[in-house]
Amino acid sequence: MALDLALVIGVLILASAVLYSSVGHGGGSGYLAIMALFAVSPEVMRPAALVLNIAVASVATWTYYRRGAFSWAVLWPFALTAVPLAFIGGQVTLPGIYYKPLLAVVLLYSAFYLFSPRSVPNDDPELQPTVAPALAAGGGMGLLAGLTGIGGGIFLSPLLLFKGWSSTLKTSGVASAFILLNSSAGLAGQASSVSAVPWVALTVWVPLALAGGYVGSRYGSRVTRTKVIYRLLAVVLVIAAAKLLLTLSD
Repeated sequence: MALDLALVIGVLILASAVLYSSVGHGGGSGYLAIMALFAVSPEVMRPAALVLNIAVASVATWTYYRRGAFSWAVLWPFALTAVPLAFIGGQVTLPGIYYKPLLAVVLLYSAFYLFSPRSVPNDDPELQPTVAPALAAGGGMGLLAGLTGIGGGIFLSPLLLFKGWSSTLKTSGVASAFILLNSSAGLAGQASSVSAVPWVALTVWVPLALAGGYVGSRYGSRVTRTKVIYRLLAVVLVIAAAKLLLTLSD
């Protein structure tokens, strides 16, 4: 990949990391959308997005944890099944003709979530998920995370809020930790595909993603998130999903 293209993508990754980490997400769907817009090959997209997810989610998890916006009791039943299935999903290499529509569906779902009305805030710190449904949901999210290169936070956050399984304050911290675990497992599952990792480009992208994750998570852990951020992210996801569907034969 040419350095000038890597720099352009890197600037967009920085902006995406700021926005996503401000709501407790690693930004995997955003990075995939950006790479899709620039016609990066699926073989490169998935491991690159997971590396960036790990970088941003590490910073975000630490930031939200230090602010008290975290709960092991909420995280563990989802993580218990998600992590091994994310590893298995990471070992599966889908051809572009299957990967592109699957990713497009994930991006459109993510956009729908970002466009939809927010759940009613709940600040009860004692909220916890029901274990059996959480285990089942975690497995599905983990497998999808490994297959696509997302961290799964875009699915976990609305589930926690809709079901009343976590306070609004702690949802962001739990989601960022969930993303960190899933992304690490998914990348480990892709160890045999290390040749597809764009290492040169990542030397540009990772520092920018870390900076964005630091700025966004510090902002998100201190102030109420705004609808504008969600709307901007949703528009990018819809455009990228459309591009993937229009280039299925490429």
